[in-house]
Amino acid sequence: MPLLSPAALDAALLDAHAAGDSARLAALYGKAASRFNETADIDAACFYWTQALVFALEAGLDEAGDYAERLRRLGRI
Repeated sequence: MPLLSPAALDAALLDAHAAGDSARLAALYGKAASRFNETADIDAACFYWTQALVFALEAGLDEAGDYAERLRRLGRI
């Protein structure tokens, strides 16, 4: 998935929600989480990783394990 500007990421999230596309939502929330993690905004990163985890589980994606592990390492689950 290409790097999106914050506004483009927000628009893509809204579009994916409207479409009910859990796999795309997981990827987009994961991308947002990584961006916040890079800027050391851990609370925001964990919020987005939690959303990524929920949608990855819903879609049956293997990435769910990665998102859960990231949250576990940060003491969030």
